[in-house]
Order: sequence, then C-alpha cells, then structure tokens
Amino acid sequence: MPYFQDALGMLVDVLLGLFLVVVILRFLCQLFRADFRNPIIAVIISVTNPPLRFLRRFIPGLYGFDLASLFLILIVAFAKYFLLFSIAGLQVSLSALLLYAVGESINIACWILLIAIFGSAILSWIAPRTYHPAARILGEISDPVLLPFRRLMPNLGGLDISPIFAILAISLVQRLVVNPLMDLSRSLI
Repeated sequence: MPYFQDALGMLVDVLLGLFLVVVILRFLCQLFRADFRNPIIAVIISVTNPPLRFLRRFIPGLYGFDLASLFLILIVAFAKYFLLFSIAGLQVSLSALLLYAVGESINIACWILLIAIFGSAILSWIAPRTYHPAARILGEISDPVLLPFRRLMPNLGGLDISPIFAILAISLVQRLVVNPLMDLSRSLI
C-alpha cells in the first residue's frame, strides 16, 4: 500500500502544483498588466477561467485588484497540502495548512519572478530585440519589478545592474517572509 500512497502523493503534488503555478502566473500577469493577446497568456487564461468565473460571482475585485485570483491561489495551495498531508496520514490543523499554503504560494511567486528576471537578462544578451511570446512575458513580468531599482541605480553606460539588486530583494523576501511562515506552520503541525 505505500507504493499506492507514494504514487497518489506524486500525482497530487505534480497536478495541483502545476495548476498552482499557472494560477500564480495569471495573477502576476494581471498585476503587472501583461498583454493578454499573447498566445501563452491566452492559454493561461483559458485554463484558469472556469474556476475564476465561478469565484468572481462571490468575490469582487478591489480597486482593480483581482481578489478572486488570490483566493483561487489559496484554495489550490490549501487543497494540495491538505491532500498531501492526508495521503501521508498526518493530522494537520487548518491554521497550519493555511500558513503553509500562503508561504508556499509566496515562495512560488518569488521563484517565478526570479526566473523571469534571469530569463529576461539572458535574453537581453543573446537576442535583445526578440518578439517571441515567451520573451514578451518574461519582460512584462520582470520589468515592473526592475523599474524601482533602475530608478535608484546611476547610469553605468548601458550596463544594467538592477537585476542583481532585484534578485537580492526577492531573496530577502524569501528569507524574511517565506521561511518564517513555513517554520511557523511546521511548528503548528
């Protein structure tokens, strides 16, 4: 029977984990006002629209901020870890699961931003003026994060070091926000 539990846990982890990444990507694309005519974003929208359409009946937006997407992120993360802990035979409190879901969702968002910044920086060296849909998404997600750092940095003659400071800031968020949330949730388990 442990083989069945292991396989079921892997399926839950992969399927709900991928869906969680897609929902977080949709939220970030909405937050940073990415071009929704992009074919990759259109796929993300088509995958996430059914549950969001249902949630928007009960959860309105607030000042242009999509609360239904945030709620869907929490629902998917909560369901993922509830199922994983249940499959493992662990009894976990709801508060611990909620903290774990919030921490893991923030961590995934941080990783998406890190990947977008790295990808955008590498593409700026290899293919600086590419119009590929994936390259546009990387730029649309990373540019709003890099903009405050670019404003603070002096002009270094075409050398943009803002990604270094943005990566440092995101890493600090992971260490100062995500890690304490995850440690607190583990202590409640």
